Amino acid sequence: MSLTHPLVLASESPRREQILRMLGFNFTIAPSGVDETIPANLAPDQVPEVLAQAKALHVSQQKKDALILGADTLVVLDDRILGKPSTPEEALEMLRFLGGKTHKVYTGVALALGGKIIDSGVACSEVTFVQHSENDLKAYVQTGEPMDKAGAYAIQGRGAFLVEGIRGCFFNVMGLPVQLTLRLLEVYRA
Repeated sequence: MSLTHPLVLASESPRREQILRMLGFNFTIAPSGVDETIPANLAPDQVPEVLAQAKALHVSQQKKDALILGADTLVVLDDRILGKPSTPEEALEMLRFLGGKTHKVYTGVALALGGKIIDSGVACSEVTFVQHSENDLKAYVQTGEPMDKAGAYAIQGRGAFLVEGIRGCFFNVMGLPVQLTLRLLEVYRA
């Protein structure tokens, strides 16, 4: 898809890159490097949009002539935010917590141009996990796959064995909701 401005993805996520390429966009990558500390004063469903805006804005201040797409994904269960685990033990604890329950995956997407946020939004999907044995969870953590994923799983990878069902956008759970992203970029299609 052609756009009126060069597109830059403010993320190192191979999953976001894969989704944008699948949609036919040409783009470059410029990771934002912004602090992803979760602001304490926000509701869990607001956090991803705020972080996506911060990422897009940071890169946009250096690349003012380009459309900058920022995104951030969080897993939430019982108002508890599950970001990326910092240790294998934390990943295992997250997977135990999610087992047999339905959680929400929020992805915020923001578009910046000229050093300003142009538009943003957040998508939500619900994911239901089956209950697995401790041995299965430990074996999954040992693959290393959970370590750079919100909620400690990759729905598009080996983590698929955890999922019983999904309600909403599958690609949102991967890290970039397709319809929200297309809506934000629609105004800039050539």
